Parts: sequence; C-alpha cells; structure tokens
Amino acid sequence: MPAFPFDIVAFDLDGTLADTAPDIAGGINRMLADLGRAPLTEAEIRPLIGDGARNLLRRVLTATGGSTEKLLDEAHPLYLDHYAAHICDGTVPFPGVEQAMDELAALRVRLAVCTNKSVRMTGLLLDALGWTDRFAAIVCGDTLPVFKPDASTLRETIRLAGGGRTVLVGDSMIDARTARAAGTKFVAVGFGFRDRPVEALGADAVIDSYDALIPALRSL
Repeated sequence: MPAFPFDIVAFDLDGTLADTAPDIAGGINRMLADLGRAPLTEAEIRPLIGDGARNLLRRVLTATGGSTEKLLDEAHPLYLDHYAAHICDGTVPFPGVEQAMDELAALRVRLAVCTNKSVRMTGLLLDALGWTDRFAAIVCGDTLPVFKPDASTLRETIRLAGGGRTVLVGDSMIDARTARAAGTKFVAVGFGFRDRPVEALGADAVIDSYDALIPALRSL
C-alpha cells in the first residue's frame, strides 16, 4: 500500500468532531432568558454557529431584537458562564470519529485541532470528551491575535504539530477559506453547522460519515 499522503490531519471542533449544538443552544437560551428575550430553537441556532462566541452572540441578538456593543458586552459573560457549566451535557462525538482518529494514529498521522472556540471552552470540552491527549496541537480562537479564516491559525497548528503535509477537515466556509489561505487540502463533512450547502464550500473531498475519511484522504 502506498504511503499515507498526509502527516497531519487538522480538525475543526464544533460541528466537525462533535455535535455541540445542544449545549451551545442551552447556553444561548439561558442568556436570552437573563436578558428578557424569547428563546430560539436549536435548529435556528445551528446555522449561526461559527466565528467564535462573540460573533455567534451578535447574530443571536440581532435575530431576537437587535444587538449593540454594550448589550453584547453584557451578554457575552452570561453565555460563557452558562455554557461552561453545561459544556458536555448533550454534546456527542459524531459517529465513527473516534475510530477514525484511532486509525489515523495507527498510521502515525499526527492529529490537531484548529478551532475558533476559546482556549477555555476548548479545554473544558476536550477534557470532558477524554480527547485532550489525542492531539499534537490545539489552536483556538484566542491562541493568536487572529482567528480563522486567517491562514496564521492553521499555519500555527501545523508548526505546533511538527510540520508536514496537512489537510484540514471542517464543516463551514470559514474552514474552506482557512485551508485555501494556508495552501492545504480541505475535506468537508456533510453534517455539522453550515449556512449553505456543502457543495458550495469548494472542498477537495466531501464525506458524509467518518467511515469515509481515510479513503477520502488517500484519494487526494
């Protein structure tokens, strides 16, 4: 069998490795209740997720009555406190993801996370899932002064993981733009959080389950 084509597989986190929407929605709706606003459904919240918590909250506040920077400053800690306390109540790994990570590790591929989630929330979530030790590098939305889709985020992920041929696996246009900016291949998952059809992401490959990840990577 030919050598595996990648040294590093970097993953987005929310909507790519795990379905975090139930707990994000729970934190959002507790925050909205604190602000005296009506709740949103999880289905309404899913396409708003991305770009980090503050941008998510800006979209949520806009959708529920309007957003100002002052209100955003009030809402942000309310959301983070609620979410941190319940970060893995309803969150689940996507089917097959742990087996895929095990198989990649057996191929001596280094795994990494490149996410816009904060260092604090990423650490809490990975610890709760028992995944922290799986990754050679974890770069978050506040690790650097910039966040995805800035290419520096993925480049720093690659550097911390030891360098080499890299592919990014993600679920959104933000991930697609990050991979293109950094000059890496991009695999899109057909599930996750997205505001447009997966076909619109311009991915090098699309997978609908993690059973298909390694064959898709071998094909690139």
